[in-house]
Amino acid sequence: MNIDERVNRLRNLMKSKGITAYIIPTADPHQSEYVADYYKTRAWISGFTGSAGTVVITSDSANLWVDGRYYIQAENQIKDTEYKLFKLGLAGVPNYIQWLKDNLKDGDVVGFDGRVFSQSTFEKLEKEFSHLDIDYVDEYDLVGEIWHDRPALLKEKAFVHHVKYTGFSTKEKLAQVREYMREELIDYLLIGSLDDIAWLYNIRGRDVKGNPVIISYALISQKEAYLFVDRDKINSEVGDHLKNNGVTLKSYEEVKDYVRGLESKSKVALEKKKINRWLYKSIPGSCRIVDEINYTTLLKAKKNETEIANQKNAYIKDGVALTKFLYWLDRNIGKMEITELTAADKLLKFRQEQDLFIEPSFDTISAYGPNAAMAHYKATEDSYSVLKPRGFYLVDSGGQYLDGTTDITRTVAVGPLSQEEKRDFTLTLKAHINLISAKFLEGTNGYQLDILCRQPLWKEGLDFKHGTGHGVGHLLNVHEGPHRIGAVPNDIELEKGMVTSIEPGVYKEGKYGIRIENIVVVEEDMETDFGKFLKFDVLSYVPIDLDAIDEDLLTAEEKEWLNTYHREVYNKLSPYLNEEEKGWLRDKTREI
Repeated sequence: MNIDERVNRLRNLMKSKGITAYIIPTADPHQSEYVADYYKTRAWISGFTGSAGTVVITSDSANLWVDGRYYIQAENQIKDTEYKLFKLGLAGVPNYIQWLKDNLKDGDVVGFDGRVFSQSTFEKLEKEFSHLDIDYVDEYDLVGEIWHDRPALLKEKAFVHHVKYTGFSTKEKLAQVREYMREELIDYLLIGSLDDIAWLYNIRGRDVKGNPVIISYALISQKEAYLFVDRDKINSEVGDHLKNNGVTLKSYEEVKDYVRGLESKSKVALEKKKINRWLYKSIPGSCRIVDEINYTTLLKAKKNETEIANQKNAYIKDGVALTKFLYWLDRNIGKMEITELTAADKLLKFRQEQDLFIEPSFDTISAYGPNAAMAHYKATEDSYSVLKPRGFYLVDSGGQYLDGTTDITRTVAVGPLSQEEKRDFTLTLKAHINLISAKFLEGTNGYQLDILCRQPLWKEGLDFKHGTGHGVGHLLNVHEGPHRIGAVPNDIELEKGMVTSIEPGVYKEGKYGIRIENIVVVEEDMETDFGKFLKFDVLSYVPIDLDAIDEDLLTAEEKEWLNTYHREVYNKLSPYLNEEEKGWLRDKTREI
């Protein structure tokens, strides 16, 4: 069954249910960014496999919306189908809600699977369509009805993430949460986001590739703390851990009954962006809803001293693995066939040699030449390139370790470069340095800092269509909120202990892509009469390719930053390398 046949089968079901337009988001019941294979309905119905996007099907159209990370990939993957592509962020391109608003009429019916549709998105639909007489049908997973070989949900066991890694016990975290609830007069806290639950209860799982979470819900009151989860995933160690920390186990399916049974007129805190429509409808109408960012999200974002110390260890190990890989690549390019796939496999082997490594934190982006112009490119067995001894190779990768989550991107010259390539690489480096070396006043958010990273590129008429920085979890999701650095307004202040990426890039379709990414943690810098100032402390240490730089474009201050960074790279990584690798690293971190 090809893509167009799938769409037509879906249309037949829509017609039988009286549905005019059917929305298929990229989501699971917990509004996760990365979802288990079972929930990849949007990918199955469209053929587009990127991590973000929305499909809307009507009787006479099939439509896909993607952001700037996926323009090229989406074009390639839907080119032989009836799908129309909407590139979000370009002038005149409506989002899917605006498009529906322009195309719906009185009496039409909008359908979606309420189990994977957030309450906040549903309320946006209601608001935007308020001028129309629109009905909503939210009880059908229509894609599931025609997806006959749908992958099963995983049944892997959960495991305890011990205090030596987390810094605080579950009891201590619950005490913090309950103190907040008392201050805000909140009776219940309902949590649907998987990383928040894993963090709060100090457990991890294997339900989503690359994301060590366990599919579950949590419900907290002053007296009770519940975990709703598939009991088959809970072994005796995890069960004892939860019991000893005051957490009561319930089956995953029981959550709706418990929510339906919340006390009348109680005050319930939740995040509508993270609670699905299906569960939200179960809350008694007499309850008072407080819609705000989960308090656990805010606590989780500010890493404690134990977490930061562990993260630093993880990044040293990860830096060793990536440096060994870059040494291997440098020594073998042009001497043996290296493909994007075999390169990624080799990097994985180096990570697997590191202590406490569990799995990659996301699918490695191993991209040679023009492929790297797709910011989230993924090589497959059916489509990959062979690395040649010329141009750029970009590798964006990370690992999950018991002591931390890593993410890093390096773009390296695998042979001669053009002057244009060197110029764009150097401008990307200047953008990176401009932000990573910034000092900023307490109370500053990532939206305010974003221009520091883009300005060196804007001055030359360049830009990148993705965020500048995202939070990173601690043996959790590689993309973590609520803070971020980017062009989209965000009022979350950057605070001490928050971890973020800094990853500017330049992407030229059909030619090459460049990205330089380091992970940093926010630290205190100084206090003056004008207030407290913060700075970024670098966590990731891997050489930045000096052979790709046009030194004439760097200022003295930028050269000093790079030289200082490279001294740290050598000092931190060289003790774990053999003599040949040390010699190579010494050259790659030489002063300029």
